[in-house]
Amino acid sequence: MLQPAKMLQEGDGLLVVDVQNDFCPGGTLAIEGGDEVVPVLNSWIQAARERGLPVYLSRDWHPKGHPSFSPQQGPWPVHCLQDTEGAAFHPDLMVPEGSVVVTKGVRFDQDQLSVFDETGFSAKLRRDGVRRLWIGGLALDVCVMESAMDARREGFEVCLLLPACRPVTREGGEKALDRLRRMGAEVIN
Repeated sequence: MLQPAKMLQEGDGLLVVDVQNDFCPGGTLAIEGGDEVVPVLNSWIQAARERGLPVYLSRDWHPKGHPSFSPQQGPWPVHCLQDTEGAAFHPDLMVPEGSVVVTKGVRFDQDQLSVFDETGFSAKLRRDGVRRLWIGGLALDVCVMESAMDARREGFEVCLLLPACRPVTREGGEKALDRLRRMGAEVIN
């Protein structure tokens, strides 16, 4: 059993990726077991807060007609529409006061799978003194992977919290883990 309080240290930050209603059971783009990441992430969020470490939460916040949607010839069903219940964080996810919410997926000309894609997030992490990023959320083989890969490209150490992730597909999850390991991310079981 992982003990977050013993693993976190100064210079760390926690990134919770897209734990939103539409990616959980009952959502328009539900990931099998997506809600199962919530208690795991809550324990890490609590530990980070107790240690005085920053907590960041990303969210898809798509406008109507977003290019990732199937009616616009995108790969995904309509999901995480701005100001809808589907775009809200899972109701059981802890969102502590002082957390930073990073909004992505708002462009009309492209998707933004990574929390780093034109958000200024790497500059924020550096200002906050973060050197190592602990990452969990949804989906392992899409936004979690892209965000973790960009974190490595930006020079941050990455610890992927595997029990706090779920993939869209098992095969996609295995490929994502392989790519992340090759980029130098540490996968924490």
